[in-house]
Amino acid sequence: MNQTNTTKDCPVIIVRGETLPEVWENSLLECWKKGIAVKTEYDKPEDPLSKDCTMIMEVTHPFKEPRLHRAFPAGLEDLEIYRQEVLYGIHDDWIKPEEGKWEYTYHERLFNYKIPHNLPPINQIDFVVDKLSKTPYSRRAQAVTWKCWLDPGFDDAPCLQRLWLRIFRDSLQLNIHLRSNDAFKAAFMNMFAFTELQKMIAKKISQKMGKKIKPGKYIHIADSYHIYGSYYKDFQGFLSTLEKRSFKERTWHTSFAEPFFEEARKKLEK
Repeated sequence: MNQTNTTKDCPVIIVRGETLPEVWENSLLECWKKGIAVKTEYDKPEDPLSKDCTMIMEVTHPFKEPRLHRAFPAGLEDLEIYRQEVLYGIHDDWIKPEEGKWEYTYHERLFNYKIPHNLPPINQIDFVVDKLSKTPYSRRAQAVTWKCWLDPGFDDAPCLQRLWLRIFRDSLQLNIHLRSNDAFKAAFMNMFAFTELQKMIAKKISQKMGKKIKPGKYIHIADSYHIYGSYYKDFQGFLSTLEKRSFKERTWHTSFAEPFFEEARKKLEK
């Protein structure tokens, strides 16, 4: 049953745990129970109000198994394709706003950030790797996506705003900041892909330093973390699953998903 926060202010909710599926699942429950009812720019007249909050998720061991939640609303092949989209830019050639196509990808903004006046694009991930390889404790290792001269006019402006990274001992912490995050239909795929990016950056730093740096804590911060009223019926199915199945039955180890990931890779090669 929908529980409505009767306060006027948007709550700030903190969820902590060891694994991605554990934290994502609990974040949904907290948003559902404590989120404020509010309109969105995408509502149809018949849609219920969305549930919204500011969410901070702390995942202490993002690569600990089980790493996958069975209830995220996409297929495992889709998850691998999205991972490659973020890490390797497999869909960067779809960026053609003048033709009514994509206006950006996260990969393009992070690895090939274009700026006006014919200046060369910036690989912000290379900067992060170089900076932390030389000064692991630096607070300046960040990458942004927002283009203030461009994005406010887009219908689908980037949700991801900023990555911030820092090395503590031999672990690379990643903080992710989003202005907006669809809690049920997007957040888990975001978390999975961003931690894969965290692992990639840790590997690049390790190679540059000649020292093993592992992916450490992952922090996911969303200014607006929301469950849309338009898919409340689908979300009720998720809540029903929590009642009927154990956590083990609600999750997968990565080894289970690997054949599906491999199938996605084969399709992409074709």
